[in-house]
Amino acid sequence: MATISSRARSGAHSPASEEVRSVRDRSAGELLAAVTADVQHLFRQEVRLAKAEIQEEAAKAGKAAGMFGGAGFAGYMVALFLSLAAVFGLANVMDAGWAALIVTAVWAVIAAVLFVLGRSRMREVSPKPERTIETLKEDAQWARHPTK
Repeated sequence: MATISSRARSGAHSPASEEVRSVRDRSAGELLAAVTADVQHLFRQEVRLAKAEIQEEAAKAGKAAGMFGGAGFAGYMVALFLSLAAVFGLANVMDAGWAALIVTAVWAVIAAVLFVLGRSRMREVSPKPERTIETLKEDAQWARHPTK
């Protein structure tokens, strides 16, 4: 046979039973307001968590971008010194002025090719988020006519 605790015998209520009783005594409007407040609180917590995660990831991305910047500068320096080495190497065969002009022409061709490729890729970029705009239009249409 189950024993009854002294607290239960004395008529004291546990916090859980008091909460259940208070829920039973509340109106539907009060319950809806409580649920809405809880959902808002949960949403705010999720937004705070998302912000914290985004800040953490942004810090990591910033450090990585700095490393990419350093790598880009190092690559620039490599290209510069390779160009100088090419000029000095060609200067052993021909006049230094012509050697520098040939290396400059090679870099001009590389720059022109990269410019044309970049321009063609840039034309493919759409500044508007097309899919997002479409889904927002669908959401607005649904909000106006939720039964359709």
